[in-house]
Amino acid sequence: MKEALLYTTLESLKVRCQLCSHNCLIQEGKFGFCGVRQNIKGVLYTHSYGKLVAVNIDPVEKKPLYHFLPGSLAFSIASAGCNFRCGFCQNWQISQFDPVSQQPGEDFSAQQVVRLAKENNCKSIAYTYTEPTVYFEFALETARLAKEAGLYNIFVSNGYMSAGAIDLLKPYLDAANIDLKFFKDNSYQKICSAHLKPVLDSILRLRDAGIWIEVTTLVIPGENDTLDELSGIARFIASVNRDIPWHVSRFHADYKFYAYRDTPEETIRLACDLGNAAGLHYIYAGNVNSWGLDTFCPACKKVLIKRKGFRISEISLANNRCVFCQANLAGVFNSA
Repeated sequence: MKEALLYTTLESLKVRCQLCSHNCLIQEGKFGFCGVRQNIKGVLYTHSYGKLVAVNIDPVEKKPLYHFLPGSLAFSIASAGCNFRCGFCQNWQISQFDPVSQQPGEDFSAQQVVRLAKENNCKSIAYTYTEPTVYFEFALETARLAKEAGLYNIFVSNGYMSAGAIDLLKPYLDAANIDLKFFKDNSYQKICSAHLKPVLDSILRLRDAGIWIEVTTLVIPGENDTLDELSGIARFIASVNRDIPWHVSRFHADYKFYAYRDTPEETIRLACDLGNAAGLHYIYAGNVNSWGLDTFCPACKKVLIKRKGFRISEISLANNRCVFCQANLAGVFNSA
């Protein structure tokens, strides 16, 4: 175990965890909502430090990030656990169980992760698959070393981290994909055991910190697929920055939502149309494959990045600009 960051000690050996927006009050001997941070005699410890349950090399497009180092590789890691309880989680095998009693994962050091990323020609390290906020201490140390080694850092997150966590991360974090799952607080409460506003606040804080942001919404039939909800999400993203890419993904039945039907393709097309109506410049369809993957110039509308699955088949950029009309394409491209 390692002593946790971002907590305060209270009377009677209680602690207040300030890592995420649950702000757990933890009695002595007990765990926070995430199940990996434990109060032992008034000191908060993390059980997830350096215990990795997933270590892979992925195309950065798989995160998904389409405007950040396209065509490059991301060294992708995860520890077990999450601070959400989403019934539709598609990585539930590693996020939705008790990481302490089962003690999953293999021991890694931050130095080892950075070395492996460099050896495998990765341009970035992605903290992904589960919720990186719950293994924050290891992610932060790794991100610091990665930055010193000339690597980029990526969070793929539900956006429930605290302002304090973002403040500690922002010198090292280069990009984030944030899941904006719903646009109704009662849906966040019912399905995720969380709230909407902290997620929206995190998106704004990440923007203000100068971190490149992309947003993903998994469209679930009967839960978040109405005109009002999808257009609300699109309008919010546009109000933050119309250059934020929006990834609208098809749901497939999984975990506790096994009885749900897959998202109809026409619903994904509708969401893309609503994104366009809200003024978003970059909208992508996820889990569709046959369309919605390419990046178009916002000015001349020509294809600038052509994709087949997670792979780049053609790119028409020069110094972040369209080669046809020289319009600027929002994102980080020069180092790809």
